[in-house]
Amino acid sequence: MKIVIHEDRAAMGRAAAAEAAITLKAACDRKGSATLVVATGSSQFEVLAALGTTAGIPWDVITIYHLDEYVGLSPDHPASFRRYLRERFIDRLPIRPKAFHEVGVEADPVAECRRLAALVPPDDFDVSMIGIGENAHVAFNDPPADFETTAPYLVVSLDEPCRRQQVGEGWFPSLESVPTQALSMSIRRILASRSIVCSVPDQRKAEAVRAAVEGPLTPSVPGSILRTHPHCSLHLDREAASLLSDFHRGQAASA
Repeated sequence: MKIVIHEDRAAMGRAAAAEAAITLKAACDRKGSATLVVATGSSQFEVLAALGTTAGIPWDVITIYHLDEYVGLSPDHPASFRRYLRERFIDRLPIRPKAFHEVGVEADPVAECRRLAALVPPDDFDVSMIGIGENAHVAFNDPPADFETTAPYLVVSLDEPCRRQQVGEGWFPSLESVPTQALSMSIRRILASRSIVCSVPDQRKAEAVRAAVEGPLTPSVPGSILRTHPHCSLHLDREAASLLSDFHRGQAASA
């Protein structure tokens, strides 16, 4: 895993977006199209803003995939990730993408998993842009995450730390209002990407970052699985990197 430590969130977002843009452009030059997975949440604000304004990305030949969504949440709810992506990213792109495959879960989430499974590419995604949660989750794969399933999308239960994070970030007014289930891209499908760009800011994520980088590789720390990927970059601001050992801080690139 390549670790890059940035001075602040804004610098982190610009660097993560620049890396993803290079890979997307190269894929489009090589084969005429590309696939991109995008995450949501407050950690991705700066990343998506920078990516959407990066010049020269041929969005009209890029297919975009959505990582996860709450079960039972309407698409116009303030916490809806579909709404987030449309308002903060898709609708701000200079040209429309080739396709945007969003996760819709008003009806039957199991049927939605089957629908989405039919839409994912037969080969690897070109770029997956993700984050790590306060409980070290990847997408909505809370601990203990399923590292084995080959299903592209899963219906998952959300643990209390995950749900408390959503309240802490201001998406919901109370723990009771946060849904207890979500539909999420699976760990193995996320890993099936030529490049993974993971962006994690803020002090509240520092322990999860330390566990993912320095702890055991275990489903109890879902983010630890990223260490097995051959082309994963972990972009951190200084606060998120604050609990890393001197060894890893010394090995990390500074920007």
